[in-house]
Amino acid sequence: SRPDPRTGLAGIVAPMDLRCRPATFGDLPALVLDGDVDLGSVPTLHTALVRLVADHRGHTVAVDLDSVEVRDDAGTGVLLGAAGRAREAGGDLVLVCTNPRLLARFDLSGLARAIEVRDRLSG
Repeated sequence: SRPDPRTGLAGIVAPMDLRCRPATFGDLPALVLDGDVDLGSVPTLHTALVRLVADHRGHTVAVDLDSVEVRDDAGTGVLLGAAGRAREAGGDLVLVCTNPRLLARFDLSGLARAIEVRDRLSG
């Protein structure tokens, strides 16, 4: 196979970063994600979501997915778990996404039935 332009090595893909930035939009605490959501980034995503839910117990929190590339369904379980923890604490978790490909994936996987998906961070 041809060498990966990032590593120069054939057959090895360099790990991509997932950046998780806490933010607040109006009175809605959020986690803005940027980068790749895949098996390699699940621990980063999990840690950030646990912190977001814990820091805002009893409130609705949002996860902005508009700047991510989803490589596989590894993050689905993490999002479902975070939504469950938020609900157990008297709050909720919503997703913000306008990417048609991701929205279709959420519909197929059932994620959109389990977690509210909004097209913007307000309301």
